[in-house]
Amino acid sequence: MMQVNPVKSCNPVMKNSNANLRHVPSVDQLLRTDAARELRGLVGIRRLTNIARSVIAEIRALVRDGSIVTVGNGLLGEAVKRMEASARSEGQAGIKAVINATGVVLHTNLGRAPLSEAARAAIQDAARYCSVEYDLESGARGGRAARVESLLKDLSGAEDALVVNNCAAAALLILTMLARDGETIISRGELVEIGGDFRVPDVMASSGTRMIEVGTTNRTHLEDYRRAINSNTRLIMRVHPSNYRIVGFASSPEVSELSSLAHEAGLPLYEDAGSGQLSDLQKYGVNDEPVVREIVESGVDVVSFSGDKLLGSAQAGLIVGKHAIVARLRKHPLYRALRSDKLRLAALEATLLSHQREVADVEVPVIQMLALTADELEQRARSIVEKVNPTGALKLELQTGDRLSAAALDQPRPCRQP
Repeated sequence: MMQVNPVKSCNPVMKNSNANLRHVPSVDQLLRTDAARELRGLVGIRRLTNIARSVIAEIRALVRDGSIVTVGNGLLGEAVKRMEASARSEGQAGIKAVINATGVVLHTNLGRAPLSEAARAAIQDAARYCSVEYDLESGARGGRAARVESLLKDLSGAEDALVVNNCAAAALLILTMLARDGETIISRGELVEIGGDFRVPDVMASSGTRMIEVGTTNRTHLEDYRRAINSNTRLIMRVHPSNYRIVGFASSPEVSELSSLAHEAGLPLYEDAGSGQLSDLQKYGVNDEPVVREIVESGVDVVSFSGDKLLGSAQAGLIVGKHAIVARLRKHPLYRALRSDKLRLAALEATLLSHQREVADVEVPVIQMLALTADELEQRARSIVEKVNPTGALKLELQTGDRLSAAALDQPRPCRQP
């Protein structure tokens, strides 16, 4: 009978790696280093301990497979280096100020509209105790957004107004209240995706309404809407396509025509206006963006739009329209989950005041930037070139680009922190 003797491992790397494991520092050793004491103030002792544990586990794995051959204090130094890199990387994470050099004024990835000085001051003031739900004159409880709603009514010409935390929330609230368990008619050409995660069909489905598509991608006629109306219809909806455009052989009914049809059928008409233009900005090169007051005047019953785009304020979903509809929205249980906080309301109030006083072009940064002439932009560009290249060592030149269009107002592009 043949006897097989067990083969002993003779892999020198594995043997040395196992021997080197005893040189791996403990978590306690790592946390007693001078570097760890300095990092406590950056991430806190609890988080630093978790980082130290991860670093030691990582080093053990690397020593075990032979990727690290350093022993003794060298392993402690390697652990300190990795711990510092991880902790400081976390300290740099989060929201940071950046320079927007993309050429896109309302850049989604960069926070869209920068706030005016008045809006920033209002936020700082509201960060303390403030009269968010208190009427200073009567001494009784007041409406949470009474002043902002009053300004919105004045600027839009609507009967009533309401504020929620973003435009998707506004659409969800309106669709839930007006069309849940019923049908909502919408043109197939308006079933857009905006911002990478806002898809009109998804919001409609979440609200509990059944979406009824009419027309084709490029053309929808009034008769298409008329044929779709039945006893289950609760709402007709229009959606502004934002930075999506169909050009050429494309058409859709005028708002006034759709309003007449809706009212003949006893249905409300809702428009998601997107960017929320309070005054006509065509003179600044912004075309094809609806003006909220004109939408209201055309007979639309309820309109939603953004606070942090062309209005130039904080992120918010602004709703204006018929008092009977807005009052019902205010009483809906979903409204409490979607309502705005005091800081957003403070920024909105300050920005809306600039629009009401007709000084937005000099006080609101978005309007200021849109109002810049080509000559002013060229002068700014030359000034930047002079500052970054004072000795002329670099070869830099200016190139003329196209005037900003509405379609370029909200295009995410890669950017880097300076």
